[in-house]
Amino acid sequence: MLLNQLETTLQEVLTEARLVPTELPGLPELRLWLLDPVNLDRAFAEQETRALLDKPPYWGFCWGSGLALARWVLDHPEQVRGKRVLDFGAGSGIVALACRAAGARASIACDLDAPARWASQLNAELNELDIELAEDFFAVDGKLDMILAADVLYDAANRVFLDHFAARSNQVLVADSRVRDLRHPGYRRLDTLVGQTLPDLGEPLEFRQVALYCAGLEYP
Repeated sequence: MLLNQLETTLQEVLTEARLVPTELPGLPELRLWLLDPVNLDRAFAEQETRALLDKPPYWGFCWGSGLALARWVLDHPEQVRGKRVLDFGAGSGIVALACRAAGARASIACDLDAPARWASQLNAELNELDIELAEDFFAVDGKLDMILAADVLYDAANRVFLDHFAARSNQVLVADSRVRDLRHPGYRRLDTLVGQTLPDLGEPLEFRQVALYCAGLEYP
């Protein structure tokens, strides 16, 4: 059972941690299995801190940029309706789920991390949505009408993917709460969104401002 697999993986990092179905502020259309915040409101043992740094269960959070991008998709369903889309670095799968709920013909949650793919599938089942899963972006076959990514630019080395995205699809959406002034050929700033990470990590308010960049998108 996927939930048992995920909680076993989670407890390798945080003993006694569990996942709970969670309502999402500002995004009532979807729910996610996320880390129980009760388990975060305590002092961590030294081995837990080391494990968190070494193998963070990022798929157990809904990160602010993902939440903001999912909200944008649901507010603009015409941008994904009928399209085959891919959510790169999907984590919890929130953006892939939003695309499918907004009418995407096919929505692919792509993540190298197996637990992230399990989380995406579990969250799809929670919301009674069907999505596809992929491990390797470069191994996905067929045409992609749109590629979406949230919080992948935190490492400057990842910016090379911006070129891969634009080479693979005519339309790209990238949301990021850390990069305020992306200057990359073919990309422009589209909007500033509001998001928050769940469970709440007490991030600075500036990280609740999410920049949305696009390539090839005719909007507004």
